[in-house]
Amino acid sequence: MKIALLSYSTKPRGGVVHTLALAEALAAAGEDVTVWSLGRGGDSGFFREVAPDVRVRIVPFPDGPPREGVGERIVRSIAVLRDAFDPGPYDIVHAQDCISANAVDGRCVRTVHHLDQFTTPELAACHERAVVEPYAHVCVSRSVADELAAGWGIDAEVIPNGVAYERFATTAAAARARWTDRLGRYVLSVGGIEPRKGSLDLLEAYAIMRAGHSGVRLVIAGGETLFDYRDYRARWETRARELGVEPVVLGPVPDDDLPALVAAADAFAFPSLKEGFGLAAMEALAAGVPLVVRDLPVLREVFGPAARFGATAKELAAQLGQALTRQDGARQTAGRALAARHTWDTAAQRHLAFYRSLS
Repeated sequence: MKIALLSYSTKPRGGVVHTLALAEALAAAGEDVTVWSLGRGGDSGFFREVAPDVRVRIVPFPDGPPREGVGERIVRSIAVLRDAFDPGPYDIVHAQDCISANAVDGRCVRTVHHLDQFTTPELAACHERAVVEPYAHVCVSRSVADELAAGWGIDAEVIPNGVAYERFATTAAAARARWTDRLGRYVLSVGGIEPRKGSLDLLEAYAIMRAGHSGVRLVIAGGETLFDYRDYRARWETRARELGVEPVVLGPVPDDDLPALVAAADAFAFPSLKEGFGLAAMEALAAGVPLVVRDLPVLREVFGPAARFGATAKELAAQLGQALTRQDGARQTAGRALAARHTWDTAAQRHLAFYRSLS
């Protein structure tokens, strides 16, 4: 089977991590797989090396004019990918985001990782078309599939993410020590500073929690995004000064360094307001790190007894404090077992079964 997986970016976002891992697992199962993506900022490849049995096609996406808005960038992204991609040679075209689904005019399988509400007209239209036009849908959790059914009457196949379990579970002590020598004790959040990630609430929670844990730092990694969150980032920085806290903002971390950064954390915070699965949080469980997440139905579904839950900044602070002070072997064991069950091989086999059901 010839399969094209389409992504909008080469950067280390959750959907891109998903795309590459799924492509590699499909290729390992003997399928002919090509990953297509836009190469922003001069990128000629992805943020990490891709297995040699996966073909990679990067479509150059030059920077736009200095005042190009998000809506204009979305429209241009769709046009550039549409002009470069020919669906003809492929048995399955599988779009992983709204930009790539629009680039093939909905003639694709679409993974809906999560559902958003946008105020930018072009982005709202892109999102809607990428939900209603594809002929088949995959969701990474039942909660998102239920949203699709309730809002659009769409019946989606539920195929959870895999996780690179061994990569996060078996980090070297020296690699972890390099992070703790640099940062001391820390609560880690991965995903950058943006509204969907609940970054302001995390800041408030950390300020509350710090009263009882003054030696613990807040560390934030990641942050590559297509969108312009400068105003939100400015609000976040202003609030940090008002609270008298100084989080460590690492930005994007090299892929080879990420597992040790996660494994060395004293707790992992995942206060997202909107998620489809929570791959970064599942990686933290693989590393045996205590996990505190936003109390959302989807995260209850995915993480169950392996995580601590908080709905508000105050509750998140309390749960982080407990994660830092209580030895909870049962929860840690449950977390590792949960992460180990989510393999990319299983995800690939379920995708293949779904693809075959469409023919």
